[in-house]
Amino acid sequence: MSFGLTFDKLLIILVIAVFLVGPERLPGYAAQLARLTKSLRQMASGARDRMREEMGPEFDEVDWAKLDPRKYDPRRIIRDALMEEDPAAPVAAGPSAPRRSSATAYELRQRRLGKGAVPPFDAEAT
Repeated sequence: MSFGLTFDKLLIILVIAVFLVGPERLPGYAAQLARLTKSLRQMASGARDRMREEMGPEFDEVDWAKLDPRKYDPRRIIRDALMEEDPAAPVAAGPSAPRRSSATAYELRQRRLGKGAVPPFDAEAT
């Protein structure tokens, strides 16, 4: 993770730090930064080791790239949830089986409730 930092940008930040902090205090701040980085790495590896101990062998089987929050697309998740077939509905087989419809969420909910049924309403929840 470089956060978009190139060598040029890092060099500019270093020069600005030298002027702001001063050459006599810069080694102390650099040592503090090194200690902070080392402690953060130790905390991350400790958390990973603890998860491995608590989860057991399943920890290594998890596809962590699949759980990356940067790949989270709420539109895809909603579309997949709406396109799921109702498990209570009878499954039609054969070439004449109807294909998935492009019904809206409202239409699917109305089908599940039945004709003329009123959806449940909780007055205490609002």
